[in-house]
This record gives sequence, structure tokens and C-alpha cells, in this order.
Amino acid sequence: MRELLLIGIGTGNPDHLTAEGRRRMAEADLILVPRKGRDKSDLAEIRRAICADAAPLVPVAEFDLPVRDAANPDYRQGVEDWHDAIALAWARAAGGAARVALLIWGDPSLYDSSLRIAARLDPAPQVRVVPGITAIQALCAAHAIPLNAVGAPVLVTTGRRLRDEGWPAGVDRLAVMLDGETSFRGLDPQGVRIWWGAYLGMDEQILEAGPLAEAGPRILAARAAARARHGWIMDIYLLDRGADDRRKDGPEGGQGET
Repeated sequence: MRELLLIGIGTGNPDHLTAEGRRRMAEADLILVPRKGRDKSDLAEIRRAICADAAPLVPVAEFDLPVRDAANPDYRQGVEDWHDAIALAWARAAGGAARVALLIWGDPSLYDSSLRIAARLDPAPQVRVVPGITAIQALCAAHAIPLNAVGAPVLVTTGRRLRDEGWPAGVDRLAVMLDGETSFRGLDPQGVRIWWGAYLGMDEQILEAGPLAEAGPRILAARAAARARHGWIMDIYLLDRGADDRRKDGPEGGQGET
């Protein structure tokens, strides 16, 4: 492998793929598509559909994505071992192809490990990144809200950090990713608003928004039902406890399914 193309494909909507992404896909010798098990087979199917549309002449190689050992008490070491296994799976699936493309959900720069995994490849290929639409962008677009309040910062964090450390000091607005435990349940809801979305950009998209005390139970119910229906869920939310006029920041109440 001489060149590795990490191509951001957005959050599941084929229209999120940029013109550059399409061009780079068509230039590849091989496109790798990970399989994440039967419960998430539709994620591989979305990638297949994007390949068929954007680069129908480029061969596709599918591979089984290694599973992280969630029982490892050392979280960081578990992740390191997992990344080693994924890098090996990439190399094996690539075979003798010189220019290989990987389609990355969202964008390779934001809470995605593809760049760190690529650094483990030996010999090291040239890595080229094509940016994609992030879940944060898709969430704000779906709710028609700005990411930040006027002149104010936004902190992007994870559900794990929110559970373990609470609301970070010095910031009123949080974008929370990778939260399979709905960690907002541990917050004092007084004065907090939430904008939540699942399956963003997909036909199954679900949105909820409002004061956390009111919207939180709706989100928990919608999330449980969607996970039972699909077998998996990808979601993200924005929290705000600032004092500015909320009416300027987004719509009230639940949005339902679209």
C-alpha cells in the first residue's frame, strides 16, 4: 500500500459525500468496507451503495472489523490493542493494492481513530484525508440552530467524560459524542436545554429538543424504541445552560421522525 485515502462520508446520507470524495474514490485501486456484524449490516450496505454510485468500476474488499475487548479493565490499553488488530485487518484486506480508500463515517478528524490506526501501518503509506460532514454539523442543521451562542465557546466531549467528571467548568455549551449510556441523566436538569438527534441524515432520523427535564424522558423512550427496532443506534446531542435568549437558538419541543 503506497497511498491510503481516508474519505469522510458524513452521517449516512449519500448526498453528504463531497465532489472531492467522489473523485478520490474513483482514483483508488481498491475500497475497503468493514463489516461490523449482523446487527450493523446496514452500515456496510450504505457504504456499498456509496461505492456503487460514486466509484462503480473500483473493486471493493470487505473485511470483518475486530471487536474491542470491553472487559479489559485498562481502557486505554484495550483501545491500543484494538487499533493494532484493526491496522492488521486493513493490511490484510488491502492485499497488493497500491492506492486504497477507506470510507469514514463523519470525518476522520473528529472522534474517529482512523488516522491513529493508519500510523501503525508498516511500511507507512502516504495518508490523504478528504473531510466529511460531522455529526455535530448534521445535528445543528437538522435542528436549524447555530453550534455556538454569540461569542461563546463550545466544548466537544464524550459521554464517558461527562459521567466521570460532570459538567466542565468555564463553558456553557457541550456537544456530547460517543454516549451509549445517555449520560445527561446524571445532570441537574435545572436551566439546561438539549438538542438530540439519532441516525442523522438517514431516512430513520429522529430529533428531540427542549428543556432537559422535559425532553430527557422523550429521548430515552425514543432511543430505546429505535435501538430495539434497528439493533444499533448512532446519536449525538448538544447541551446548553447559558443565560442568553433561547428563542434565538432553536425550536422548542420534540421534532418527531422525518
